[in-house]
Amino acid sequence: MNTLFRTTESPFLQYLNQPSTSDRRRRISSLPVRIGLGRSTRTGLAKTTTRMMASSSSAATETVGREVLKKGIADFYDESSGIWEDIWGDHMHHGFYNPDVQASISDHRSAQIRMIEESLSFAGVPDSLKKPKSIVDVGCGIGGSSRYLARKYGAQCQGITLSPVQAQRAQALAAAQGLADKVSFQVADALQQPFPDGQFDLVWSMESGEHMPDKKKFVSELARVAAPGATIIMVTWCHRDLSPSEDSLKPEEEKLLNKICDAYYLPAWCSAADYVKLLQSLSLQDIKAADWSQYVAPFWPAVIRSALTWKGLTSLLRSGWKTMKGALAMPLMIEGYQKDLIKFAIITCRKPK
Repeated sequence: MNTLFRTTESPFLQYLNQPSTSDRRRRISSLPVRIGLGRSTRTGLAKTTTRMMASSSSAATETVGREVLKKGIADFYDESSGIWEDIWGDHMHHGFYNPDVQASISDHRSAQIRMIEESLSFAGVPDSLKKPKSIVDVGCGIGGSSRYLARKYGAQCQGITLSPVQAQRAQALAAAQGLADKVSFQVADALQQPFPDGQFDLVWSMESGEHMPDKKKFVSELARVAAPGATIIMVTWCHRDLSPSEDSLKPEEEKLLNKICDAYYLPAWCSAADYVKLLQSLSLQDIKAADWSQYVAPFWPAVIRSALTWKGLTSLLRSGWKTMKGALAMPLMIEGYQKDLIKFAIITCRKPK
């Protein structure tokens, strides 16, 4: 597996490091003041007020956009999680496959378990003496990873999701499986986690990073809630790394990603190298990244086949438009992988002790 370190700063990171601006800045030529201010003072006040208004407008627009995105994500998973569970079980993520062996239908759920185990192995999370005792599952879905990790390590695990339906179902499954004392779930924003600093020995994010509109804030929150010495694991969708001669993706690549974003309520994509750069900026240690795209190749074709079964079709017809739109976009994901545009990446690190 190739590591994906690249030190060249991408346009994504250049954007993150720029001060906030707005192209809707209003010109203010004068201020209605009643006290005697000199012209230079009035000009300075006008410029200051212009900047403040532009900054306020930009911040307000950004806040509204993020709230709309959050609601879209919550509604999408409220609507589609039941269908997914009915067909695929309680692990709402890719499976890890042997690229040299054709996957059978019965292998898909076990491949999802292999994804968890391979991720733990890649990150070097121990099974014995120093195994994690407290875990957070960021973007927990209906709690499949949370329950698996709680059983594996005998750990306390807390999951967060934007979807009230997912949180309720995750808690019900935990109770049914005798894990109510080990795992708990709540509706919360991954960019503002409801946990104190340094609480968790293992910070787990399985395919949730692609939904985060502020990647810098996202990884900062993962690092904040991690205890000293804790492991952080992110498995997420990325776009390909840019070459040193590129400033951006190609227009046709951007067009394809935008279609996928519209279907799955995703903000702008970034690369694994961008994530590595962000982790480095936080002084995290033992940073590793790899492209696992070849190991997940059978996943989306399998999802499409499951959707085309009688059970899948009838479930889709009973669902809402958001789920239908997501189903129609599945071939776009396959196209993205085939063109080496979409990368399935794992990025891990450790918080210094």
